[in-house]
Amino acid sequence: MTDASRSPLIVALDYPSAGPALALARRLSPELCRLKVGKELFTAAGPDLVKALVDLGYSVFLDLKFHDIPHTVAKACQAAARLGVWMLNVHALGGQAMLETARQAVSESDVPPLLVAVTVLTSLTQKDLIRLGIIGTPADAVLRWAHLARECGLDGVVCSAEEASMLRRECGPGFCLVTPGIRPADAAQDDQQRVATPAQALAVGADYLVIGRPITGATDPEQALRKILSDLKQGI
Repeated sequence: MTDASRSPLIVALDYPSAGPALALARRLSPELCRLKVGKELFTAAGPDLVKALVDLGYSVFLDLKFHDIPHTVAKACQAAARLGVWMLNVHALGGQAMLETARQAVSESDVPPLLVAVTVLTSLTQKDLIRLGIIGTPADAVLRWAHLARECGLDGVVCSAEEASMLRRECGPGFCLVTPGIRPADAAQDDQQRVATPAQALAVGADYLVIGRPITGATDPEQALRKILSDLKQGI
């Protein structure tokens, strides 16, 4: 587990501006991890930052959770693909037409990125779903939306580690599972509700693990990253 083609770790660059994000990227290595750019950082720094990270050799997951009418989402996906991102996401709640149109738009790119659908956010509980009018447990909703994403030709979904085993069984080995809410055993849970350690997430079928503050907030981020990779190698 020494290069990004095998490393399952995606470091979330949860920063308010480009400066600290680029500083961290230069301290880490594309051989050890991939990077995720989310809404706050993209809103502040824009496409130029994504291009800069790609130029540094990183595989970039653009986490903007596109959710709009099909035409608008398709154009957004095409624009993201032109930035050279490795993965991008849309929200499964956009429905079948939106998901299929997004898939078609991405497939027309010179180098199509992976396209995954967001299911139930790891911050949401059963009570939250009830208030939103969504029937069943979080796991029920995740399974319905994962099946929809698969039927629409998407590469996988974003889900919590709690649902990974079920989705691996239901959707097969080729379906990509990206799990946020990953916390090493000695890290704070923060605002995540459905969390797992890196080893637990891989053991239940996750392909990629999104880790933010345990690395970005560490005194020595590179050491924290290498410690997680070492623990995974030892099955801790």
